[in-house]
Formats: sequence, C-alpha cells, structure tokens
Amino acid sequence: MDVYEAIRKRLSVRTYRDEPVEEDKLRRILEAGRLSPSARNRQERRFVVVRDADGRKAIAKAAEQPWMAQAPVIIAGVGLTDYVMSCGVPADPVDCAIALDHMALAAVAEGLGTCWVGHFDQDACRKLLGVPASATIIQLLTLGYAAGGADKESPKNRLSYDKVVCKETFRP
Repeated sequence: MDVYEAIRKRLSVRTYRDEPVEEDKLRRILEAGRLSPSARNRQERRFVVVRDADGRKAIAKAAEQPWMAQAPVIIAGVGLTDYVMSCGVPADPVDCAIALDHMALAAVAEGLGTCWVGHFDQDACRKLLGVPASATIIQLLTLGYAAGGADKESPKNRLSYDKVVCKETFRP
C-alpha cells in the first residue's frame, strides 16, 4: 500500500474487535513514530503504550470515552519540553502530532484502525501513566482491528481543494 492509499483509507475507528495487535505490527507502527521528524531533531517526545485491559479501562474512564477500552492498544504521545520554535509555535504539540499521524498511516498499511483522542483529563492520565508534571500528554491514539465494518473505506467529508488551498496569499 502506498502512502496516498493509506491517507485515503485512514478513518477514525471507535469500534474494535477483541483481537490483540501482533507485536511485530505494533513495533513497525511505533517505529514509524520514532522515525518522524521533530523540531531541530530534538526528539523530545515519548510514546507510552498501554495494552493491559485494566489500564485501558482506566484511561477510557479518564477520557470519558468508554469505547476506548475496546481498543487493544492505547498510545499516549507525550511531549517533554516547553521549547518554542522560532516561528512562535510550541514544538511538543507539532512533534507529537507528526509522530502520531505517521503511526496512524502505518496502522492503515498494517490493516489496523486508529482514532485520535484529545478529550481526556490530563492530570488523571498523567497519574495513570506515570507522566511527570514536567511533561504533557499531547494526544491519545487508540489502535486495533476495526469491528463491524468500521474498516471499510467511506467517503470523507472534507472541504474542496480550492477551498483549503490558497495560492500566493492567504484567503479565508
């Protein structure tokens, strides 16, 4: 599968089969995140992988999203720094987003589904995952085999190319 096909097929999966993710597939997906670029190549991000059922249930509760517990894997993208790029944008959210998106596309290539989760209690998840106050959980990513036809390609509701692409100067 090429990257364009993976982009077209990627969708948010919120229903998972009760089937573990093979270790070799998980490793390749995490490797995709590890290889992603980061601001000034600082690599100031970590990925906490939760496979334990009780741990996943606790994270789902802290996220107020019970469906998350069905996913056989939850990955937390954690930023370690308060570094701000010269453009004025904090690096951690950008670096973690790039890494998790690499993982999401790699997951599609492996026949797996993912869902980005940004609704969670930061402090509760920090405590559950042992993340210190000096670091920030940027995003959670569920991972597993989609259930109930959730892995079928469906049309994406996206704005048109001409609406989102501005040539030479910005326009709203």
